[in-house]
Amino acid sequence: MTVRDIVRIDEVKCDGCGQCVIACAEGAIALVDGKARLVSESHCDGLGVCLGHCPQGAITIERAEAAPFDEAAVAHRFGHAGEPLRPAAPTAQAAFTACPGSRVMSFAAPRPRDDRLEGTRQSGLRQWPVQLHLVPPTAPYFRGADVLLAADCVAYAVGDFHRDHLAGRALAIACPKLDSHQDVYLEKLVAMIDEGEVASLTVMVMEVPCCGGLVQLARAACARASRHVPLRVSVVGIRGDILASGDGESPEPGRSAGPLPLR
Repeated sequence: MTVRDIVRIDEVKCDGCGQCVIACAEGAIALVDGKARLVSESHCDGLGVCLGHCPQGAITIERAEAAPFDEAAVAHRFGHAGEPLRPAAPTAQAAFTACPGSRVMSFAAPRPRDDRLEGTRQSGLRQWPVQLHLVPPTAPYFRGADVLLAADCVAYAVGDFHRDHLAGRALAIACPKLDSHQDVYLEKLVAMIDEGEVASLTVMVMEVPCCGGLVQLARAACARASRHVPLRVSVVGIRGDILASGDGESPEPGRSAGPLPLR
């Protein structure tokens, strides 16, 4: 360890836009759980090129004890003229942790319900990103919002998903069967309730039993959170019809505990 200039990132100020990830030619910064983090001290040269790319002022340069800068380790990222090379195709893990596509964006004000029978309907999506691993729990589009937590397959099964279910809501999507690190999902949902101050949570899942995991995560988050928010559950059939919808105490999909109360 040596005393030198090193980047420090304030995770409270960081909104996960990813601009610093692009600006860091050495690859020292990545997005982890929707926040920029210094993932390798030895890859940070301490020059602070990333500072000018942070719209939130979340990055500073501090003189502190840190691992020495490893120039040889980052040399492969530069061409003969010293210019950064275009990044190679990312691995699945790299794409998850450092994808600039996770930049937080809020779109226009919520659109009214689009009931047109002809022509192209407008999207009901009002924010980006939407994958639960990528959304920051304190993103501005969550504050005071009714949140729809949908299983990945739901939007493909329900023909009028945008019009009937997404319009006017903030969105997060997840797959309770295939997604890894679901302990992070639980922590993030609790943070969305307590710190993001969402107004309500609706979980929309398929009728298949594995989707019950998403319902259980939402229930556990509501139980652990210090704030109380209404929890509703909607179950979608594999042909896209809404089989049941009710409060969070209703049975999970795949159980034979009787029908949920319909709206």
